[in-house]
Amino acid sequence: MKTKQFWYPLPARLIAQHPSEQRGTERMMVLHRATGVLEHRHISDIVEYLDEKDLLVVNDTKVFPARLLGSWSDSPGAVEVLMVNPAPENEGPPPMEDLLERVTWNVLIGSGRPSRVGQVAVFGPNRELEVELLEKLDGGMWKCAFRSEQPLAELLDAFGHTPVPPYVHREGTAEEEAADRDRYQTIYAKHVGSVAAPTAGLHFTPEIFAALEKKGVKRVSVTLHVGPGTFRPVKADEIEDHHMDFEAFTVPPETAEAINACKARGGRVVCVGSTTVRTLETVASRERQDGDPLIAAGSGASNIFIYPPYAFKVCDVMLTNFHLPQSTLLMMISALAGRERVLCAYAMAVRAEYRFFSYGDCMLIV
Repeated sequence: MKTKQFWYPLPARLIAQHPSEQRGTERMMVLHRATGVLEHRHISDIVEYLDEKDLLVVNDTKVFPARLLGSWSDSPGAVEVLMVNPAPENEGPPPMEDLLERVTWNVLIGSGRPSRVGQVAVFGPNRELEVELLEKLDGGMWKCAFRSEQPLAELLDAFGHTPVPPYVHREGTAEEEAADRDRYQTIYAKHVGSVAAPTAGLHFTPEIFAALEKKGVKRVSVTLHVGPGTFRPVKADEIEDHHMDFEAFTVPPETAEAINACKARGGRVVCVGSTTVRTLETVASRERQDGDPLIAAGSGASNIFIYPPYAFKVCDVMLTNFHLPQSTLLMMISALAGRERVLCAYAMAVRAEYRFFSYGDCMLIV
C-alpha cells in the first residue's frame, strides 16, 4: 500500500499542547467497526461498552526524565541528549530491570556541531554528570558512557526533563515540567524505561477503574518500553518498506493466563493503546505447537509493524488516541477498523474539533 493513502488534513490548532485541565474528562469518539457508526462520548463512558466477560489490558511502563540539556566540556556549545535504552551487554534485547543503574546507554544527540568519538558532554548546575561518546550507531544514535558520583536516577530526577513529543512545544518553565511529570504518565505506571508515554492510558482515573471493577471487568498489565521510534515518520513510498524499531517487552504469567481465559469464555480483549496491541500480537505470532496457549508469558523485543490487511489474533477492542497522518499508528488502527472508516472518523473528529495526539482526546474502536 502507498503511504500517501494514510494522509489526512489536520489543522495545527487541533494538536493538543497541554493536557486537559482534569484527567479523565477527555472526549472519546466511539467507532463501531461492524456498522461504521460514530458516537461522541467521554472517556468515563467507556464503562458502558464493556462487561464482565471482557478483559482490559494496559501497558504499565513508566516514563523517566530522559531528556538532558547541557554543554560540551570543552566549549560553551549547547548539547541535548535523549536517553533511548541501555546498551545491551550481549546479543538480544536490552535489559528490562534496574535500567537507571546502567552506565552505558544508546542515545540521540542534538548539537550545533558534528559529534565525534571521545567528546564529553556535561549536565547539571555543577556539571555533576558526564556523558562520553563511545561509538556511532545506526539510525543516528550513539553509544555513550554515563559517569557521575551520584546515582543516575537521582540526577535525572533533579535536572532531567520529561521527553514530551516533538509536536508539543514547551517554553521550558518549571511549571510546565512539573505538569508534564504528572500528566505525561499513566496512574498505573510501574516499570521505568520509556521515553514516550503509552498515551491511551493517560485518560484513566481511579474512579474509572473503580467503575469498571464494579461492573466485573478485570484488568491486567504488560510492559513495553516505548522508544522514540514511535514518532519516526514513514518515509518510504510503500508502507511495506518501512521498518519498526525493536522495543523490549514483558508479559507476566498472570496476564497470559487471564487473556487465554478471556478468549476461552468468549470475552473480548480490550487493549489500551498501540503498545499493548503490539506486545500481544507479537507474542501471539510466535510459532506454537498443538495445545500451546495463544499467549505465553515471557520477555522479548518487538518490531512488529501492523498495517492492512493484518488479521488480529488477540485484540478485539482498542482504546487509542488520534494519530499523526501517515504514521504507523494510524496504519495499525486502519488494519483494525478499515482504512476508509478510520479516515472518515478522523474527518469527523477534525470537524468536531477533537484534540489530537498525545495530550489529546481518544477513540474507542469496538
